[in-house]
Amino acid sequence: MTSDTGPKTNQAGLPSANPTPSYWLRDLDPLLVGHRTTPDLPEEADIVIVGSGITGAFAARFLLQDYAPNKKLVMLEAREACGGATGRNGGHCQPLVYGTNPAVAAFELETFSFLEKLVKDENVDCDWITLSGGVHAFLSTPLFQTAVNQVNSLSQTHPTLAAQLQVVHPTAPPSQLAHLKVPHCRGAIVQKTAASLWPYKLISHVLCSLLTKQNFNLQTHTPVLCLAPSRSPSSPGKWQVSTPRGVIITSQILLATNGYTSHLLPSFSDLILPVRGQIAAIVPPSPIQTLKYSYLFAADPEQGQHAPRDDYLVQRPVLGPAAGGGEAIYGGGRRLASRLGLGEYRDDEVEPAVARYLRENLSPPLNLGCEDGELPSRYEWTGVMGYSRDANAWVGEVPSHKGIWVCAGYTGHGMPSAALSARAVAAQMLGLPETGEGHAKLPDEFKITEERINRARQGPKLEDCGGWEGAYFSGLTNVE
Repeated sequence: MTSDTGPKTNQAGLPSANPTPSYWLRDLDPLLVGHRTTPDLPEEADIVIVGSGITGAFAARFLLQDYAPNKKLVMLEAREACGGATGRNGGHCQPLVYGTNPAVAAFELETFSFLEKLVKDENVDCDWITLSGGVHAFLSTPLFQTAVNQVNSLSQTHPTLAAQLQVVHPTAPPSQLAHLKVPHCRGAIVQKTAASLWPYKLISHVLCSLLTKQNFNLQTHTPVLCLAPSRSPSSPGKWQVSTPRGVIITSQILLATNGYTSHLLPSFSDLILPVRGQIAAIVPPSPIQTLKYSYLFAADPEQGQHAPRDDYLVQRPVLGPAAGGGEAIYGGGRRLASRLGLGEYRDDEVEPAVARYLRENLSPPLNLGCEDGELPSRYEWTGVMGYSRDANAWVGEVPSHKGIWVCAGYTGHGMPSAALSARAVAAQMLGLPETGEGHAKLPDEFKITEERINRARQGPKLEDCGGWEGAYFSGLTNVE
């Protein structure tokens, strides 16, 4: 991008041409595979969206369904539709109620409700299961006490949010922790709002519905190489989007690119850092237990570990004794990854040490009745997250780059915030009010301003603090 200036460290490249096979991408919608709405790339568009995951899909939906149905919109995807982080994540949708700004918590709770209602109203076949809650199991007493302090503070300032939480102390009757299947942890906090789902199928539903609209053009396998101001006298003030298949001229571009944002916006390379995570679909021991909760396992640096444990799990539906199912989608182990996965934008390999850890360290801490031995996995894959320097998403127009918008940097927590962040940026792009009646306001913490950029750059770099700074609360990381 010729007009972009700023730090060039940790700049992402293009998505890998041969990514690891994700569990969620094993059953692709035939309508979307290799989809190109038109054989050739359009020469012009009113709006270009780069990225076809949850952010890009919902931004397009709000633009064409609610705000600007007559705009010509082109969506460009480097790989198959939804082939990035949304199609490679942990399958959770769990708002973070404590350890974050209350406005962010309220926004995530509304995003959850929005998605839950959408799935129900449109009968979306994406295995959405509203769980009994999300269990945050702490494996160290100091970190558990930090979490309890956060909850106690929230009870004083925002009791409605605090009502979403249950603290289970280690002094509670053992049956309480045993009921949660974490009998040996140092304490737990249960969030009442949580769900599991098949992320790709949710987004394929949204994209397929968009394909029925005349003004929507999806072009897969069309990576964007660079952005530059248009030099054509006939298109002053516009941008040219360069791809291997040609150039599109447009007045507005939305980068729904999360961990890959700095590839096209180098000045954001110190604000949104690509971070590689690893996940496995673990075969549960027989007989299969049905888990009613999703799980986060967290601990302080102990016994020489140089980063906290940040493992997370959700279970796939149990299909029955003969049909199987019930895989544990288990992610984490990033402290064993090369450079903690920081600055890594390639998702074309799994790291053997992390893979072995995921197969060997599910039970315990989770009580599945198989305390010893390694569980087999059906899939092992990696995905690229976008970690924000100040732990909050970046939503809005890029200063000094009129017409370029960003909605990215979810710090591994995009499922409960991306959809309505996309709604907000879609409204901003058209100069419309960000919210309607009954809508939660986009948190100020998410908005892109020069002041926020400068403030974030005064703080520590993600790569200098292990990528954990500002997540959940001190020492505890964000996960999907």
